[in-house]
Amino acid sequence: MTLLIIVIALGLIFDFINGFHDAANSIATIVTTRVLTPFQAVLWAAAFNFLAFFVAKFIIGEFGIANTVSKVVLHEFITLPIIFSGLVAAIFWNLLTWWFGIPSSSSHTLIGGFAGAAVCASGFSTIHTGVIIKIASFIVLAPVIGLLTSSLITIAVLWAFKKVRAQRAEKAFRHLQLVSSGLFSLGHGLNDSQKVMGIIATAMIAAGQIDSVNNMPDWIPLACFSAIAIGTMSGGWRIVKTMGNKITKVTALEGVCAETAGALTLFLTEMLKIPVSTTHTITGSIMGVGAVKRFSAVRWKVTINLLYAWLLTIPISGLLAALVYLIVTALGLK
Repeated sequence: MTLLIIVIALGLIFDFINGFHDAANSIATIVTTRVLTPFQAVLWAAAFNFLAFFVAKFIIGEFGIANTVSKVVLHEFITLPIIFSGLVAAIFWNLLTWWFGIPSSSSHTLIGGFAGAAVCASGFSTIHTGVIIKIASFIVLAPVIGLLTSSLITIAVLWAFKKVRAQRAEKAFRHLQLVSSGLFSLGHGLNDSQKVMGIIATAMIAAGQIDSVNNMPDWIPLACFSAIAIGTMSGGWRIVKTMGNKITKVTALEGVCAETAGALTLFLTEMLKIPVSTTHTITGSIMGVGAVKRFSAVRWKVTINLLYAWLLTIPISGLLAALVYLIVTALGLK
């Protein structure tokens, strides 16, 4: 029972870290364009992160992404030490990438850690290959969908506003950015909070407290959505600089297009019940608006460096979790 409490606490700590690690995803453009101050922006994003709980609970009616995450490892192989090891590795990698200002994926960090510890414990037969392939494929698909969607939206908006004075259009889009950033924060809350919900619910199944993810008590989603909202309010300024300035310079109009495209991509993956990276999604969307403006406006070298970090996240998290699991078992933690 003690280890279960520790695992739940670590899950909520990870969710908090995820909030400030990924705060940049939903506020980078709105801060860069100075529509809101950093403090106002994180409060705005956090409010929509928490609102996502009510959308999932009462409008969508299920937590499909949480259910998908719980299936990464076959339930008969799941133990509390495996989940503990995965969470410790995920927290370490998240903090390391935050420190260096690298917008890596919290989602894939968590999933890589969970799978890596399970493989270390009982081999590759422990993981659900189909689920892993589906999640891993969206490392590429999520930013590509975001890029294409934002490019189309940007082209459509530029055509629709071609006869409007630039100053007037910019003023209008500064107001619209409040809506687009709110929608993206809503998608962020829907997607990222559920990943930790799936991990905590899986831990309770392993401990014999519940029999399925669908029967998790309401305090789990409430705690997870609250933790990510509080984390978002703590901000993630190191990554804001990368997302808001280093990929491409973003205007209010382009910010609306990027955030709207990112939100639509996240809502799509929510319908498909696929956990994706909000980082990958918004990065692709920002690249899309930059490429429409001018192909050279996107700093492709920065983007390639980000891609390396994305591709390395799952294997590195898995290796870290395996190392933690070996230490845990050597200490006899059960």
